Amino acid sequence: MIAFLKLIRYKNLLMVLLTMVLTKYAFIHSFIKNSYLSNLEFIFLTLSVLLITAGGYIINDIFDIEADKINKPNKVFVTTIISTKKAWNSYFLLNSLGFLLAIYVSISKPLYVFISIFFITIFGLFLYSKVLKKKLLIGNFIISCFIALVIYIIYLYDFKYIEFWQLTQKEQTNSILFLQIWVPVISYSFFAFLTTLIREIIKDIEDVDGDIKIKAKTLPILFGRKRASKVAFFFCCILLVFLLIVLQFIKSETIFLIYGIVFILLPFLYFMYLLIKAEKKKDFSKLSNLMKGIMLFGILSMLLFTIT
Repeated sequence: MIAFLKLIRYKNLLMVLLTMVLTKYAFIHSFIKNSYLSNLEFIFLTLSVLLITAGGYIINDIFDIEADKINKPNKVFVTTIISTKKAWNSYFLLNSLGFLLAIYVSISKPLYVFISIFFITIFGLFLYSKVLKKKLLIGNFIISCFIALVIYIIYLYDFKYIEFWQLTQKEQTNSILFLQIWVPVISYSFFAFLTTLIREIIKDIEDVDGDIKIKAKTLPILFGRKRASKVAFFFCCILLVFLLIVLQFIKSETIFLIYGIVFILLPFLYFMYLLIKAEKKKDFSKLSNLMKGIMLFGILSMLLFTIT
């Protein structure tokens, strides 16, 4: 059981769970009390996302066996603790259950078009693990989009999305509700996208040795670790500008401002400093963990909406 939990990256799944719960009950509910999504439907939606995400981790491990033997030999679960056949069976089972739950929630609203989101996600994660992960930046961008979608999908389901977008363009522009909800949702999603993208590049640099064996064409393999670090730093600069813009907009909200500076901006500046100096595998491993911490504090900032 413990081995299976490690296989599906239970710690990462807890992060996804936390993100979805805070997005709904801390952020969106601070603006909209009459939820479009019932608690039971939210549970099903959350389970759907978690099951499909877990399936994504399994298929990634199945295709990464040879690379993982070099990059992280102590964390090779497929073929050592669980057979390849059982891994495939688990993958199909988790995705099937997740997709069925997504269909149920989408039909119950009804929001039929949203079913396609889950189909694309399942197919995209398979394609990512099989092919795109080995391609220059493409895999990095795709997985970053999926992470950003975790936040945005709650907005899609929980907010009366269809009714809202039936408003005229002028009404949308003048809508206070639109500015209060949609802009922060996009901001959180963009933050999730950029932090994930940077972390994925860092992980590629960290995993160069194993990726070479599977003939991957990742950024550090094609252009070297130093140039890959510069690309990561470039995206860090974009994120830094974004954070400064956000802090400028919330400067009148003292609690948000202090939290943003202390728990997000300063750690991120430290991250950028370490990135400039990073050379060895352990340096990039430290950077990867630090970025995960920054991502966590970004998510936890949603709690501030409940006290302001």
